[in-house]
Amino acid sequence: MGTIGLVYHLREFRSFHPFPLELLLVSVLRILAIVSGAYMLRGANWARWLAVSWIALHVGVSYFNGWGEMAMHAAILVVFAVALFNKRAGEYFTGQ
Repeated sequence: MGTIGLVYHLREFRSFHPFPLELLLVSVLRILAIVSGAYMLRGANWARWLAVSWIALHVGVSYFNGWGEMAMHAAILVVFAVALFNKRAGEYFTGQ
């Protein structure tokens, strides 16, 4: 999702003058998602925490965009948390 979002927002970089700070912040968050995904594939425990934090941030931000969007992000957060913190995932991320 980080890569898709970053590519989507890259086209916005040249259309704004003066440059909005929000676009830079969104891009940094997308890059964090990419880093998190790459390091989760390598089994880095901190990366799963970063991924869940990234989605939790989306839940908080989507509060301002309406209940429907917030509910969707909250559901995604639950799915990610269950997938990343079950017993088998714990074994993968701790190297057991």
